[in-house]
Amino acid sequence: MKRIEQLLAMLETEPNDTFLLYALALEYQNKGEVVLAEKYFDMLLINYPQYLATYYPAAAFYAEKQEVQKAKKIYEKGIEVALFQNNIKALAELRSAYNNFLILEDE
Repeated sequence: MKRIEQLLAMLETEPNDTFLLYALALEYQNKGEVVLAEKYFDMLLINYPQYLATYYPAAAFYAEKQEVQKAKKIYEKGIEVALFQNNIKALAELRSAYNNFLILEDE
């Protein structure tokens, strides 16, 4: 938990730091703290929709939770943001992940 404590302490001085919010979401996810991971993913998706890094792990997180419609919307929004930002690498990664997600959901 030391890393999480450090991130939370940094977040107190930089409450709008998207990387810290993102790192917390991932740390909580890795620790199996689903409610807290969801809190930080949702915070990023709602308050910082242009933070492109959020979309891939957040969509995968919700897909794993069997929240299929939410995962689908997150992938689609991420693809839209990547297109808008002209981020070809992120766009390709999101499209690939989204296509794999759709294939798995059809099985």
